[in-house]
Amino acid sequence: QVQLVESGGGLVWAGGSLTLSCAASETIFSSNPMGWYRQAPGKQRELVARIRSGRDPDYKDSVMGRFTISRDNAKKMVYLQMNRLEPEDTAVYYCHVRVSGIDYWGQGTQVTVSS
Repeated sequence: QVQLVESGGGLVWAGGSLTLSCAASETIFSSNPMGWYRQAPGKQRELVARIRSGRDPDYKDSVMGRFTISRDNAKKMVYLQMNRLEPEDTAVYYCHVRVSGIDYWGQGTQVTVSS
């Protein structure tokens, strides 16, 4: 059982920055895909960024060039650096990891971007 705990959300003005962090309870190997998803009110959960061993990170088109995903396997952490935030980025952000074919999710952290 892997537990994920996100932190770093909050309220920010449009154009500002936030860094989300996700701490895993168990050792996460570089072969385990990790990512960030988000869900806005009334919308489906969507992939924001994903990092997988041996591949370039994947990003949702609308965040390309503004968001950067990174991971530190030794610290069991994954991060999402978010720059030039827009009101459309407002959502609950969830950390995700897949281990042995099982999907694990964090509890989510709220990001609100005000114009």
